[in-house]
Amino acid sequence: MTRSRTTALLTLALVSVGYGDRLSAQQPGPDPYMLVERWMDPFAQAGFAWGSNPGVFVESLERIFVIQRGEIELPRPLPPEFEDFVGSIDISALRATPVFRNCIFIVNSRGQLIETWTQWDHLFEGTNGPHKIRISPYDPERRVWVVNERRNQIHVFSNDGERLLMELGEAFVEGTDETHFGLPQDVAFLQDGSVLVADGITNSRVVKFDSEGRFVTSWGTRGDGVSQFNGVHAVATDARGLVYVADRNNDRVQVFNSNGNHLDTWTGLSFPNDVFVTADQDIWVADNQPPQMVKFDTNGNRLYSWMLDAGPQRFGEVHEMAVDAEGSWYGSDNLLGRTQKFVPRPGADPDLLIGQSAPLMGPRR
Repeated sequence: MTRSRTTALLTLALVSVGYGDRLSAQQPGPDPYMLVERWMDPFAQAGFAWGSNPGVFVESLERIFVIQRGEIELPRPLPPEFEDFVGSIDISALRATPVFRNCIFIVNSRGQLIETWTQWDHLFEGTNGPHKIRISPYDPERRVWVVNERRNQIHVFSNDGERLLMELGEAFVEGTDETHFGLPQDVAFLQDGSVLVADGITNSRVVKFDSEGRFVTSWGTRGDGVSQFNGVHAVATDARGLVYVADRNNDRVQVFNSNGNHLDTWTGLSFPNDVFVTADQDIWVADNQPPQMVKFDTNGNRLYSWMLDAGPQRFGEVHEMAVDAEGSWYGSDNLLGRTQKFVPRPGADPDLLIGQSAPLMGPRR
């Protein structure tokens, strides 16, 4: 189906739910998903619950990676309103002091625990824990990339978690040169194996490395002008090699080519945390003040959105998102301390749903 045909169908869909013209796409519409309540089985040590959940990545229905900033000790006696996550009893998962345990774990799509990578918990001591987790769709080895913000490093693990294969950045050392970061936030990948680092909070740039981790180039300075950033919180790429950067504190997404040449700026956002590109080249942004999901086309036209700030499906903040092969989407909550799963409502318009990302290379685990 052509892009113009898809856009036309989407316009008709918006009319049917009361959002008929292009300007009305600025207003949130009905949520096309249903919450799967308590989908993930709790497994924390007795007296503890999940800590801040900053990241989720779907490798397959049997391997969904979740990262957390340790586990949080629960109050005693436990309030009766507790629902397996600390946000349900008004504890901020970001402000509570965690125990750095089970920082990387794997569940299946039914929420059952498959693996815990406790052998790497020590990497997060003295930090605020892992920040985001990714696998390149172009990597036949399916290496697992974990951003360690406060350590100023990116760790690259073998897919089975047995080996630490590579690290970018120097542990606990900030810098703006070719081998150091300033609170990195995210990574993304290009088809030639290049790696892009959102660097980040102290720094205000995107750094490009080749497939072996060698510095290629960087772009961006602090500010609110073209090619300037204030909080480079997420980076994503599409099949054409375009680069989408969540310029969080400037409330926008900037678009570049793979060499860092500025192409476009998308405004009208408020604290975007994550950017998710589907195989059909739709661009979804997790916007967060208040939490909502926002759909764009590659020309920056805002097509649809829905809110996530109320009810049992409420988020404090959607920090990272992912989609599985059955069309369910997952969102990690940095503030309330949980990762949620949503399934399409019966009869939901496919154009309002989040599509899958590009398929991963290599054998399924």
